Amino acid sequence: MHKFVRNLITEWRRLGLPFANQAVIVAVSGGADSTALLLALIDLKKRKKLDLDVVVAHFNHKLRGRESDADEKFVRELAKKSDLEFVTASDRLEGTNDIEQRARNARYDFLAKLAKRKKSGLVLTAHTVNDQAETLLLNLIRGSGIDGLCAMTVVRPLEQTKKANGAKLARPLLHWAKRADTEEFCRALGMKFRQDRMNDDLKFTRVRVRKTIMPELAKLNPKIVETLAKTASLIQQKSGLSSNASNGEIEKLNDERSEQLSVADLTDLPENELFIAIRAWLIENRGSSRGLELKHIGAVARLVKSRKSGRIVELPGSDSVVKSGGRLAFRHIKLEY
Repeated sequence: MHKFVRNLITEWRRLGLPFANQAVIVAVSGGADSTALLLALIDLKKRKKLDLDVVVAHFNHKLRGRESDADEKFVRELAKKSDLEFVTASDRLEGTNDIEQRARNARYDFLAKLAKRKKSGLVLTAHTVNDQAETLLLNLIRGSGIDGLCAMTVVRPLEQTKKANGAKLARPLLHWAKRADTEEFCRALGMKFRQDRMNDDLKFTRVRVRKTIMPELAKLNPKIVETLAKTASLIQQKSGLSSNASNGEIEKLNDERSEQLSVADLTDLPENELFIAIRAWLIENRGSSRGLELKHIGAVARLVKSRKSGRIVELPGSDSVVKSGGRLAFRHIKLEY
């Protein structure tokens, strides 16, 4: 058994993930990370370490023309070769504003709907230690709150709402596998993987962090990737991820994932509690804190203090908050596939 496969089954046990009698959705882009994850799962199935119905899910964003279609074909053929079910969807994103966040939202909407359709309780993504380090640094640069500094959790509800169907999102590579590990595993099996040229495009903030900032930090600390990822883990442990929650009084404001909040209930809160209440409400309705920055929380807080109605705050990912009739209303445009 290859070391990569052995590490995966060890982490699988540690996380308490299911071993049998369940459909599992695996998000596969065709890149080294997701290809390695899928290959390792196939190996474990062949060795009868796992007895799961693996569904290979691929979302084609149509951002690179024929290259995007070639990614889809690659993943489709990999699934077919391993006799696994393959499901795909696509969406052509218009414009360039906030394209990373909109693409992510479309992808996760697809995964959530697929999990519900397949009655699957588990969706897997192939985020690595490198992704965790980059996420922490990005959130720090953007001025995120404590939830942003926690970066990504290994297991969380697929949709972070009280009305979700109960499926979980797991990232079984997040604690131990680096990008070099996934690439080495693919090469060890003689498996080519897809290269996304957008991962080298410096107009994207994450790419600049990966290609420019991280190498400079590595000159000061050669283990900067591991250090940042460990820092995120320590913050998670210390905070208990409590930044997404609040005290009992504030939780009442968010009962049953209300898409509206009474301004009167918020007006007299101290500023720190007001920010916590707004953050918790937005996360509950958006499904995550992804892309949510302090400037967005502050803008919504100013709606609360404003005497005027009809004002709107735009949020990342087609979301917005409107003040009308003494209430804040959350709005989200859902994509259909």
